[in-house]
Amino acid sequence: MTERSGFGDTSITGIDGAHGILTYRGYRIEDVAEHLGYEATASLLLGGTPPGKPGAPGVGSELRARRGLPENLERVIQALPPDMPPIDGFRTAVSAMGDVARVYPPTVNEALDLIARSPTLVARLHQRAVGSAPRDPDPHLGHVANYLWMLQGPRVAPERIRALERYFVLLADHGISASTFALRIVLSTRSDLASAASAALGTLKGPLHGGAPPEVLEMLDAVGSIDRVEDWVDRTLDQRGRLFGFGHPTYRVEDPRATLLRRYAKEVAAPARYALARRFEEIALDRLARRRPDQPLLTNVDFYGAVLLEGAGLPRELFTATFALARTAGWSAHALEQVAQNRVVRPPERYVGPPTRPWDGPAGNLGA
Repeated sequence: MTERSGFGDTSITGIDGAHGILTYRGYRIEDVAEHLGYEATASLLLGGTPPGKPGAPGVGSELRARRGLPENLERVIQALPPDMPPIDGFRTAVSAMGDVARVYPPTVNEALDLIARSPTLVARLHQRAVGSAPRDPDPHLGHVANYLWMLQGPRVAPERIRALERYFVLLADHGISASTFALRIVLSTRSDLASAASAALGTLKGPLHGGAPPEVLEMLDAVGSIDRVEDWVDRTLDQRGRLFGFGHPTYRVEDPRATLLRRYAKEVAAPARYALARRFEEIALDRLARRRPDQPLLTNVDFYGAVLLEGAGLPRELFTATFALARTAGWSAHALEQVAQNRVVRPPERYVGPPTRPWDGPAGNLGA
């Protein structure tokens, strides 16, 4: 993939798209989602040692201790326009995490700062945008519970916390995706973690990587009711429109995260919303299979991810930033892996322009 062999090799996440298998450090995602919370998942990704085993890093206590924002980040938040999209504000604030003391190579402590402070950044940006008083992080709460506390206050339903925690676990890493690729490219030049994380966040502005969940809900809103699903899907496909939440470039079968999110979303979604989503999925899969039999377009992580995020009470404008919060654990693990055996990333280009040819333009008059 690059001029120097070895890039693209990773021991963090394994993806078998042909068989729908996703693993973190060799553990299947189904087992990780069932048995580990987000802090333990971050510990697994960062250290490679299963939580509870000798040598496992104490990530949970470290994250709790690092949630507060230093003064310079608070000043950055106050300087940003309140109506700036959260993902833009998040990217800008993360870039301010870098300073003269934080240079190459990134350290575990810097990685933990990124994971721990990011939810506080996003919550602060949202509170400022809606004009509400900021809530300080609660060191007694888990990583995801604290994020919901800062956004929603003290009476967060336990099922919301549980569902969002599983979402964070499932989205914590997905190999060398677009954002992780961008992060590793920046680090390969011996730049710092803040710059690399800012580049990763920049990729999320595009709806093809992390930005589709709001589009899923807008699609379901447009359908409105179960009795309109068939007509809406047929008309959209006839007009060459797009059904958001279906298809993935890696998987030839259903994304295993989508399988789990289908179940987890049901625990928090409004019954009518979930019933509409299930009927939409059924009709969409049927029509896509008929129209494109050679191109598997199956339910992906965005479809029920959107339903779950809505059920957990998150506003749509925070969906993409929340995806990024989950992914900070994976980004941090990849950052440490990249610098451990670093080589500059330089994909080999393939020139497709005209062949070498003689100059046939006018004679130059440089120096005249």
